[in-house]
Parts: sequence; structure tokens; C-alpha cells
Amino acid sequence: MSISKHWIPAAAIMLGLWCVGAQAQEDVPVPIYKIDPSWPKMPLPNQWLIQGVPVMVTDSNDHIWVVSRPRDITPDEAGSVGDPPRTDCCKPAPAILEFDAEGNLHNAWGGPGYHPDWSAPGVAKPGAQGEHAIAVDRQGNVWITGQSRGDGMQKFTKDGKFLWDFGHRGPRPGPGVTLPPVVENNQQTDILPTGVSQFTLDEDAREIYIAQWKRVLVYDMETGAFKRGWGGHGMPLSQINNGPIPDYDWKKKAPPPEWDNLSADLHCVHISVDGLVYVCDRDQNRIHVFTKQGKFVQNFLVAGNTIARGPECGGPGHPTLGMCGTTYNIVFSHDAGQKYVIVADGTNHRMWIHDRKTGAYVGAIGSPGRMAGQLHWIDGIAMDSLGNIYTGEVDDGKRVQKFVLQNGDGVRRFRPHD
Repeated sequence: MSISKHWIPAAAIMLGLWCVGAQAQEDVPVPIYKIDPSWPKMPLPNQWLIQGVPVMVTDSNDHIWVVSRPRDITPDEAGSVGDPPRTDCCKPAPAILEFDAEGNLHNAWGGPGYHPDWSAPGVAKPGAQGEHAIAVDRQGNVWITGQSRGDGMQKFTKDGKFLWDFGHRGPRPGPGVTLPPVVENNQQTDILPTGVSQFTLDEDAREIYIAQWKRVLVYDMETGAFKRGWGGHGMPLSQINNGPIPDYDWKKKAPPPEWDNLSADLHCVHISVDGLVYVCDRDQNRIHVFTKQGKFVQNFLVAGNTIARGPECGGPGHPTLGMCGTTYNIVFSHDAGQKYVIVADGTNHRMWIHDRKTGAYVGAIGSPGRMAGQLHWIDGIAMDSLGNIYTGEVDDGKRVQKFVLQNGDGVRRFRPHD
């Protein structure tokens, strides 16, 4: 099913509380949020600056784990790097930051050279290379991935001790090493040549779900062995088209439904409390829903008439020149049944609220801008056990924020799949 384009009605904007929308069904109100401008506590130690934040998650202690890409730092920001320093501040923060719900920094580690197989060294192009996704399991272990050539997935203790490597790495470029361009191959499962961009853990089944190219792949969480996978509409991997999806005229209509393929810009994968798999398809402004075995359930549009692909985005399926597509990442609402899905939209600089089962749009959080409670290129989003939302921004947003749930029930509900 598809939902048409939507925008926030101007008359419905509320001062201080950043949410609009209709009363929900089943007596679960549309969540309302207020910014906490004191989170996190600043300044960070050691002249550290947070950089681009593509993904963030919460753990069972309501600690917030942030991926901050050190290589996104600009020369002006890195004034104290070098001998002698050019200015009295600053330096990039480590790649992995752990905050508590009050905003205190507990752990900071990782970055280029931290481990021999850490995300590829060199100058990263923001949004295209480097550290990208993170998960924290029930034992407190931290899983990290990168999306450069030769990157993979690694598992560390919470204080940064290396435990395990997922494997499935492609060749890595380096000094004197030139690699041919990567050719999309959705049938290949032994090697993931462009790294792992998005993943989630199903700890009950001991499985890893990876969204990559036009498919969802499932691997064993202990051994890394491939188990199953599927493409758009639940099709077998063998039937997925490896060619580009055609452009469309975004000025006239939303992306047409591509029943034979997911797009090549899948941007999240999450598992709901009732065991459904939700996939962010940024290249089509869509959320796709499957069972864990890959049976197609539905899809729905999010801000559907927003530009998602084409020349203005750097070419078909590659939003590299501008902000394109709307489904960057999601969290599920705090209620026990997860009535809503909240979508981070870095192109419109908002969070959209949709009914999780019907796909209907019911509200929004935030607005474009640089002030507290506003957003610029939101990419990361996480939720704690009380329903508070944490956001991270890339491009030159480079910050994290906390939005406090105003109409929750006060019940702590930890859902590791979020």
C-alpha cells in the first residue's frame, strides 16, 4: 500500500512540544516530545568534537551508544591537531561514544587504526565511507560495522576490547593497490565487498540481519554462516535484478512501486515486537515490511513526493550530492504493542510518525534548523526504555539531541530490536 505526500499543517504546530497529529486508535496517543537542551553534558573532555552521527542505539541500561565519524572533521574544526597546533581547539572525538540518560560520557574509544580491520583508513567522504552502524547486545558487547571497501563487522566489549570478526570482507584498497569498480551482485553472500551499512541483531534466534544492496541477508550470530535472504516483495535472491532502478520525475509524482526489487539504498533494518522485519528504502521513500522468513507483508510511503533519486542526487540510486530520500532510520513507539513507527528523515529534517500496521501518517516531530529541537540532516535515531528519543545528525549538523516523551505511561520497556 502507499501513502501520499504529507507535510505538517502550519496551524497544528505547537510551541515547545514538537509534535502534531491525530488521536490514535486503540487508546495509544500519538507521542508528544519536548527537547532537553541540557543533553548531553558539554564540553566533552580532551577538546573532542562530535562528528557525523550516522547511527546510534540504546542498551539495556538506557545508555546511548553513538557512532561519531572522526574522519568527517574539517581543518577548521581540527585546529589543535598537529605540531604546533594552529588554534587552541579542537580534535575529533573517538568513533564510539557511550552516554547515559543524563548526558554523562562513560566510554570513548575506536577510530582509524584502532584495530587492523577497523573501517578503512584514509579521508572518508561524509555519508559514503567509514564507520556506520552499531548494536549493543544483552551482554553489553558492542557490534560495529563500516561501509568502505574491505570493511566488515566487528564485536568488542563495552570498553573496546576486540572479541570477534564477522568476516565476509572484500578486498581493501591501499597504497599501490587499485581495485576494479564494485559490480552489484545480489546473488553473492560469501563476500560483502562494500562493507556492512545497516544491520540488527535477533538475539533470541541468534541471527544477524543485514540490509545491503537490493536485499535482506540473514547470518548466524555465532559463526557468521549465511542462512537465508530475500529481495523486494520477498523474492528469492536468484531473481533480483542487479541493474539500476530507472529514474522517475519526482516533481510530478512519488516513486512508482518497484515490485521486482528493493532499491540499492537500503538504510535500516529493524525487528518489531511482533517479529516483523522493517526495512528503510531511502531510494524509494518507503518502509517495507516482511516476516522473518522473508514473506512480504506491506510497504508504505513516507513523505512520498520528496526527491529520492535522480541527477540531483548524484545519479540513480546514489544520493551523494544532496539530501535525497526520506527513510533514513526508524524506531518503534514506546507502548507495549509498538503502535507507531517513527522515521528519521534527513532530507526534510524531521521525524515522521506513522501507524505501524496501516502505514498511515499521524504526526511529526521537529523542524529544520540549527537550534535546540530542530534538525539538520538527521540520520541516527534511538529510543530508551521510557520512550525518550535520541537523534544524531550528519553533514555539518554533527550533534546529538534528546527529545523527552511527554505523554508516556512511565513504564520501562526495553526492546533490544529497537
